[in-house]
Amino acid sequence: MRHFLRLAACAAVMMSIVLAVGMAPAAAASPARAPAASSAPATSLAGAAALRIGVIGPFTGPSSDFGLPMLQGIQLAVAEINAVGGYLGRPLELVVRDDQARPEVGLAQSKSLAAAGVVATLGFCNTGVAMASLDVFQQQRIPLIVPCAAGSPVTARFPPRESYVFRTSARDSLQADFVVADLVRRGWTRVAIFADQTPYGASGLDDVRKALSTRGLEPVHVARFDLGVNDLGPELQAARAAGAQVIFSYTVGPENAVIARGREALRWNVPQVGGWPLSFPFFIDGGGAAAEGALMAQTFIAEPSNERRAAFLAAYTRRYDVRRITVPMAAAQAYDATYLLLYALFGLRDGKVDGPALKSALEHLPRTYYGVVATYERPFSPDDKDAVTAEMLVMGQVRKGAVTFAYAQDARRNLFVQRKR
Repeated sequence: MRHFLRLAACAAVMMSIVLAVGMAPAAAASPARAPAASSAPATSLAGAAALRIGVIGPFTGPSSDFGLPMLQGIQLAVAEINAVGGYLGRPLELVVRDDQARPEVGLAQSKSLAAAGVVATLGFCNTGVAMASLDVFQQQRIPLIVPCAAGSPVTARFPPRESYVFRTSARDSLQADFVVADLVRRGWTRVAIFADQTPYGASGLDDVRKALSTRGLEPVHVARFDLGVNDLGPELQAARAAGAQVIFSYTVGPENAVIARGREALRWNVPQVGGWPLSFPFFIDGGGAAAEGALMAQTFIAEPSNERRAAFLAAYTRRYDVRRITVPMAAAQAYDATYLLLYALFGLRDGKVDGPALKSALEHLPRTYYGVVATYERPFSPDDKDAVTAEMLVMGQVRKGAVTFAYAQDARRNLFVQRKR
């Protein structure tokens, strides 16, 4: 049986996928509105049972600014897939669970997904929430693809050959090393690190320390703080007294903006850099003018630099009736993760879906997927569960309230979607 997977995108309307399952491809239809967060069986495309896919993330609460784009990226991909036949005539049904960015809620909701009979799950935005729930998917042998949570321990929890945990976001150790390398090239070697007390902040701090250490450097000041802090003036004054040339921040919420505004209040004109949370509205909108010029690692910048990205942006903004995506990386990485799962499904023998077989199919993806973030030839292997490598990253910069390319050469390079090396 031959499967012609997604071949081309229609830049004016939406990315379409062409599936042929021993017959002519079905005509693409306009995607339906986003499915509700329900466990009820979906209506099949042709009377066949739906294939249930779990989705978990923070869809309410303080982390929803990047949880919702993740969900919408998944919903967009599923709408496209179902419009042209689903998987072997079976529609994909999303079983959505809100973890509220709380580890105990995420654990309960992960158990709920396992009980609901999902064949795989896409999700997690917060490292601490993911870490509290990974055992559920591993023990139940349910493949989990993480589109957002970047904490380095997420894909290191289990031995690679045994692990059911995959990821399409750039792990923090990769982002930290990428950003530190850029700082050194710019001559900014006196670094102050501001990291929150969450597992994300702890692992990020460790990653930045290691990246500095490999270059014979160490931070001149380290500040730790709790979530919800609204004044970091004393720590900023201490960092300035230590001679810091740059602030490397590691937190996902409004605390990034607290750092920026505090630096501005001190009239301390040094750059703020970090991982991808510096592209979040909490920082850009919350920091206002103080956020201008900030630098951060990015896998995807929402500019129509090639046909794939232009089509994705057009499809997303049309479906959700928005002018821009609040956190483009979350949406794009989740969209690609959904198609990678589909490609793995088409690698299964005789359409029989079970956890171990799907895990193996993800590790030996049968076809190249030409995605939005990257071209995925062998994104995963039995020994490597992270799809993103260093050459896929670019340096983003906040300019006029939006994230764009920090370097002109990256904008030119972005015309060509990168491959894993």
